[in-house]
Amino acid sequence: MTISTGERIPDVEVMTMGVSGPQKVNTIEALGNGKVVLFAVPGAFTPTCSDLHLPGFIYRADELKERGVSTVACIAVNDVYVMDAWSRANGVDGKLVMLADGNGDFAKAMGLDMDGRGFGMGLRSQRYAAVIENGVLQALFVEQGPGVKVSSADSVLEHV
Repeated sequence: MTISTGERIPDVEVMTMGVSGPQKVNTIEALGNGKVVLFAVPGAFTPTCSDLHLPGFIYRADELKERGVSTVACIAVNDVYVMDAWSRANGVDGKLVMLADGNGDFAKAMGLDMDGRGFGMGLRSQRYAAVIENGVLQALFVEQGPGVKVSSADSVLEHV
């Protein structure tokens, strides 16, 4: 069942790349303080994710923060090394928190996992964006088809 507005986000262990290497972090630690914008992509280095979704949030990160967002985070069902390489390849440079949900545990707990076997991708996350305040889901924008419409940085900016 998909998480609903007003519910607390699940507390799941994910990974992020720290200065000394991969670090485990709980989603409540990473996403539970202040106003957070989280966006999820089906896969790092995939065309729509790399060409449209990630760049929009990099470009709009400062505007989101000007509107009171303390953290902008990206999560994908990829390992921490892939997320780190994707971050470096796209010049994230600390503007976003990059979270690796390697086993898809967060995607499943949110009820936003998808079966990508038809594309040779296995378990993945649906494409979405969420506004979270102090660990509670305030708004959720799930893409119903291909492309980046409701979950784009521009769309989220209209709701924060």
